[in-house]
Amino acid sequence: MYRLFASLVALIGNVVVFIRHQNDRIMGQAVGQAPAIPAAKPQGSVPTLKMPTARGWDEGQTPIASQGLKVNAFASGLKHPRWIQIMPNGDVLVAEALSVAGPPKSLFDLAMISTMKRAAALGVSPNRITLLRDSDGDGVAELQKVFMDGLNQPFGMALLKNQFYVGNTDGLVVFPYEPGSDRITAKGRKLVDFKPGGHWTRSLLPSANGQKIYVGVGSLSNIGEHGMEAEEGRAAIYEFEVESEKSRIFASGLRNAVGMAWEPHTNILWTVVNERDGLGDETPPDYLTSVQDGGFYGWPYSYWGQTIDDRVPQDEALVASALQPDYALGGHTASLGLCWMPEGTLPGFPDGMVIGQHGSWNRSKLSGYRVVFIPFVNGKPSGPPRDILSGFLAPDERVSYGRPVGVTIGHDGKSLLVADDVGDVIWRVTGANAQA
Repeated sequence: MYRLFASLVALIGNVVVFIRHQNDRIMGQAVGQAPAIPAAKPQGSVPTLKMPTARGWDEGQTPIASQGLKVNAFASGLKHPRWIQIMPNGDVLVAEALSVAGPPKSLFDLAMISTMKRAAALGVSPNRITLLRDSDGDGVAELQKVFMDGLNQPFGMALLKNQFYVGNTDGLVVFPYEPGSDRITAKGRKLVDFKPGGHWTRSLLPSANGQKIYVGVGSLSNIGEHGMEAEEGRAAIYEFEVESEKSRIFASGLRNAVGMAWEPHTNILWTVVNERDGLGDETPPDYLTSVQDGGFYGWPYSYWGQTIDDRVPQDEALVASALQPDYALGGHTASLGLCWMPEGTLPGFPDGMVIGQHGSWNRSKLSGYRVVFIPFVNGKPSGPPRDILSGFLAPDERVSYGRPVGVTIGHDGKSLLVADDVGDVIWRVTGANAQA
């Protein structure tokens, strides 16, 4: 039923896209420190729905690496790999999890569920963490085994001393860890409760001194349409103190802050945020921003600082305090992965941030579906995005071969690992002349 209905939704969606945009000029993306953000065009009860069918990669097919780089499959045959953790001994841990659909409450819900299933974005979640090991250093993992299972939509991971932390959708959990272990079977202990559902990912980032862990917790909804009581404790980044085991909201008004990273020269926290839907192709843009302690970033009342969203009952005092993000990433790119990449990691790339852009489903011309690099100078973004990997989306936008999510620097310091949750692959990017 879902497959047939998804085909019908796709057909209707194409008609809506054509009607809605037949008189539009082709617009550039809202990108950079001073983006040109088009005026909002609320789409009402018939939002733009356009999502490619998940196809996966043919044998021997890979994403397109930018000039001077090459890419190979570090591991394949995974099940919806989302996030990556590098262990001290070089083992690579991969969180495998998937969005789980609740029962549809409306025709729009049914359309969304059908569309997401066709795109391999909904299903039975594996709820595990897999260990990958490349013992001979050839850039391909020979060992692939279950590290943990029975989790609840795991995402973020962190190792501090002999404690292994997992961001389940319903809370932060800690497990005892033996150095070098290739399996955890001990029962975990929940440290913080989070509301599950909606934007379900819970990314983790330890502080440099290991005394704190920062946790990204997304909103339940698009613009608080279920009421703000349902959003209490969400759309925020939490700060968890390891010793006291106390937590607090560090920053709020962040609709869906997923990837987080430290800018090492300033020791400032940065995040990428997925903005709201239903206002047009480029309105508002997703963004990369530094995160201030106690800062409020607008959601759901406003976007890109203090631009009011008229669909939302307003809180004037909160809007007046809303901070403008640092760098726009284009509308609906679904920028999820984030890591700092020092100069010299990949040839020709200076210091900066790497971003895994999962890709859009709700605009007439698809965006994202690539891994990009934002150069930094003096602790701030400086210059336009550069592609690292592209080619995840077919030229006609009908199918996606893959969708990039988590990104992290390899244990060797000379490679970049990318989780692809449609291709079920971990990609490894190196310099074109690298030996492995």
